[in-house]
Order: sequence, then C-alpha cells, then structure tokens
Amino acid sequence: MRPAETGRTEKGVTPMKQMDCNTVRGQLEDLFLEPEAVSAEVRSHVAGCAGCADELAALNHTLELLDGWQAPEPNPYFLTRMEARLREEREAEPSGWLARQWSRMRAGFAGGLQSHTRPLAAVSLTVLLLVGGGTYLDLADWNHTAQQDKKTAVVADLENMDSNAQLLDRLESLSNEDGN
Repeated sequence: MRPAETGRTEKGVTPMKQMDCNTVRGQLEDLFLEPEAVSAEVRSHVAGCAGCADELAALNHTLELLDGWQAPEPNPYFLTRMEARLREEREAEPSGWLARQWSRMRAGFAGGLQSHTRPLAAVSLTVLLLVGGGTYLDLADWNHTAQQDKKTAVVADLENMDSNAQLLDRLESLSNEDGN
C-alpha cells in the first residue's frame, strides 16, 4: 500500500489522495496553457505530487514535439494520377450483368434524354398519369357505388313483389289457410 492510502507520511511529505490526482489530471491542460486560470490548490498539488508533475512534463514534451512537426509536402503528381485513375474506372466495363445495367441507366440519366426519346417519355408519362388517375377515381367511387347498389337491389325487389300479383295472391292464400 502507498503511504497516501494508509494515511502515514514518509520523510515529512504530505500524503496526496488518489481522488485529488484524478481531479488534477483533468486540469493539467489548463495548467499548461493558462496557468493563471487554474486554482492555487491545483498548482500546489502538482508541485508536491511527483506523478502529476511527471504527467505535466510529458504533456509539455508532447506539445514541443508537435510544434516541431512539419507536414509532408504532397506529391506533385498526386492529382494527375488520381484523375487518371478515376477516368479509367469510369471508362471500364462493369463486370456483372446488374452492374452493366446500372451503368447504362446511370449514363442515360447523367447524359439527359436524347431528343428523339423526349416525346416518347412525355406520352408514357401522360398515359401513366391518366391510367393512375382513372384507377384512383374508380376505386374512390367503388365504395360509394356498392352502397347505392345495396339500396337499389332492395327497392327493386320490393317493386318486383308489388308488381307480381300472382305471388301476392299465393301468399294471401297461404296466410288464409294458416288462419283457418
């Protein structure tokens, strides 16, 4: 166990709690970049704690290395090679049937419709809209018509019964037999 965990002191060094070190390590960046913005407690902890002081020194060393780092210059032929590679891929024949079909369709949309296919496309779209609209109207009217047909069938049956005198006479004779 460390002396900080047992509460004992060695050679007059004040014990530092692990919780304090974790809190201070979160503020080491602020201590390095803006020492005035950090509280005096954090600065005194770093001065007295070897682990936190080492962490601050490592952060300082890392930032010094980053300051000295230079980004490599890009290859002057990079863009030329990239454009050539993209051109090759665009011009290459697709390998599968589905890829070829997709490529043809994409090329047709990218290039726009040819002048001789525009009237065909306009007629096809018009027919599609007329058929779709007519189907919608027929389906929208279908439910309403079915309800009217039920009413009409009942009325038609009653009218048939009224006009059929023979049936009425027969029903009357049956009712007279049951009553006698």
